[in-house]
Amino acid sequence: MKFNPRARLDSSQVEDTRGRRMPGGRLALPVGGGVGGLIVLLVLVFLNGGQLPAGLTGEPEPAPDISNDTNLEAVCKTGEDIQTNRDCRFVAEINSIQAFWTDEFTQRNATYDKALTHFFTDQVSTDCGAASSAVGPFYCPVDDKVYVDLGFFDTLESQLGAQGGDFAEAYVIAHEYGHHVQDLLGTMEQVRSRQGEESDAVRLELQADCYAGMWAKHATQVTVPGTDEPFIIDLTAQDIALALDAAEAVGDDRIQSKAQGQVTPETWTHGSAQMRNRWFSTGYESGELEACDTFAARQL
Repeated sequence: MKFNPRARLDSSQVEDTRGRRMPGGRLALPVGGGVGGLIVLLVLVFLNGGQLPAGLTGEPEPAPDISNDTNLEAVCKTGEDIQTNRDCRFVAEINSIQAFWTDEFTQRNATYDKALTHFFTDQVSTDCGAASSAVGPFYCPVDDKVYVDLGFFDTLESQLGAQGGDFAEAYVIAHEYGHHVQDLLGTMEQVRSRQGEESDAVRLELQADCYAGMWAKHATQVTVPGTDEPFIIDLTAQDIALALDAAEAVGDDRIQSKAQGQVTPETWTHGSAQMRNRWFSTGYESGELEACDTFAARQL
């Protein structure tokens, strides 16, 4: 994956409160969809001897030193800045994803309303309630924001078994923006059944994977608004393989097997590794919104 050093970056699409912790208190569950959801928390608890990981118990903690917070607006101005600050790649990916959906909506005589991505540490307060980083990245449809503790990407590799890499991370971000697209299109309102191999919840998550694949299909053609400069100038087969590997790593069957030693499809909320691979691939191969209608699909 290669970024265009000449591409202008818009860091106003990102809120960064890393280093700050919300006041202690009982954790609530975010209502928005996420790439792994609460089931990621089950793995962390299992690997931590049945206890919540440190910092996620809801107990008050001293405020940390935040003097080293990253000022993305100051340091992420062009794609060239990714060479000196790796966080700038997230800004480039978010800009590319939102530019893609802006164009897609425009072609359909519709308006795409941009959503902010909020980077946080450990815990965060949202309009959907308080949440911990252990639930994984998620989208809140109440405040229209994507929430990510960037430490999740370490968890994705070290505890969920993904190979990782820049485009694996980009897949996760694109999946969450897929939920924003669903929110704008009213698809979230179709969710009635929330657990099960063919539940509406699973269909919603697989569609977000498909939307992530759609963006990947067009990623090298998405340009900075008002210019002919693409955000991403090269995407390889290996990049796509890493995205598929990440999608499989957060499949319900993989995570349940790690967390409880058995697979229970009747409790799935996101779909199996094979399903997630299939629907990202569907979006990537077709590049078409209509191909991502998981709610009409007979086979997931």
